[in-house]
Amino acid sequence: MLSFDISPISLMRTLTMALDLAVDGVGMHQHRTAIICRYIAEEIGMDVEEKQNLLSAALMHDIGAASFKDERLMLSNQNLDEAYGKDMFRHAEDGYSLLNNMACFSGTSEAVRYHHDRWSGGNPSGLSGATIPLHARIIHLADRIEIAIDKNRHILNNSTDIIATVNKYRKKNFDPDIVDIFMECSLKECFWLDLANPEYAYSMYSKVYWGRRPFASLEVIQIAELFATIIDRMSRYTATHSRSVTGVAVLLAKHVGFCEEELYLMRVAGLLHDLGKLSVPNAILEKPGKLDKEELYLVRQHTYYTYRILQNIEHMETVAEWAACHHETLDGMGYPFRIAEDSLSLGARIMAVADIFVALAENRPYREQLGKEALSRIMLGMVSRHKISGAIVDLLLQIYPEAHAIVENNGARMPDFIGR
Repeated sequence: MLSFDISPISLMRTLTMALDLAVDGVGMHQHRTAIICRYIAEEIGMDVEEKQNLLSAALMHDIGAASFKDERLMLSNQNLDEAYGKDMFRHAEDGYSLLNNMACFSGTSEAVRYHHDRWSGGNPSGLSGATIPLHARIIHLADRIEIAIDKNRHILNNSTDIIATVNKYRKKNFDPDIVDIFMECSLKECFWLDLANPEYAYSMYSKVYWGRRPFASLEVIQIAELFATIIDRMSRYTATHSRSVTGVAVLLAKHVGFCEEELYLMRVAGLLHDLGKLSVPNAILEKPGKLDKEELYLVRQHTYYTYRILQNIEHMETVAEWAACHHETLDGMGYPFRIAEDSLSLGARIMAVADIFVALAENRPYREQLGKEALSRIMLGMVSRHKISGAIVDLLLQIYPEAHAIVENNGARMPDFIGR
């Protein structure tokens, strides 16, 4: 079984970058929520393991809303008398469902599930007061504090209003004991300035001992599957796109002669190749007509963010390259790096062909799926224009029934190989 000696800190930073792309568009909500939680945890005197679980949950708390723009917008409602409709709790339950069966997130799922439960009760869970998990109570307060920050005002000028709001909802929404701890933290200017300092959001991780541990291949696949689910939920037209691309890419790589470890890396890269699409609004992904210039720019940025997110994980350089370069072309006119033929790896070429094939074979908002004849004509035309590899396209057309079956079965019919 393959394993990767990955620092949990780099993994959490990476996952949080992806979630912040989705939740507030290249923002820092998850990070700042975690900073507030860390201050409270330090004041309480939490031990290392408990603190790690709290910060992990804080960094993942909005994972259930990452796929849905309307829910993301709802979460930013600063009016605490309006913010607790039934829809507010949906993303918390979705987040719990995503995380609950994953061993590496076993200490976070309960906190994510209840992180909007109000101290006074009236929650869908039926919980109130001290029956709400402590970590959920801390994240609830931290989340609402972060949302209340007016990004157009100096942070110290924000503090008085935020403190007044927190006091107003003491014992109603928030645990009064945790409010007291927050009040102690709020007396320190460094508390507020750390929230406004984007560099601190990253240096904070070094303040908590995370250590290192090997992640088994199955754990890494589970994390990649988690984010593939979030990505593909963004549009009904791409509900299984990541898994279909993965299946076709792995099939091609297997026929080309990739070894077991390379096939594994191709699987991870396929699942994560559209990770940067979390930065693209759902409406653009589902637009039935031609994209305008501004919309096209937003779409084209997704491969850049895929790379910048994945490059932060140790030992995943190959995954980052294969995943992010699926819109590069042999003539050097692709995006986002304009990598030409001489520097474009075989893995990246395979991923590009797999992505194009699956996109053509799927229904899209602007057209129905294409049959083999139309699909072949388009892809061979791209070969003639020196966009994609002729050898890989020829191989794909030779094994067309097998590749097409993967798409037809929603990416479920993966070649039987590693990941055991």
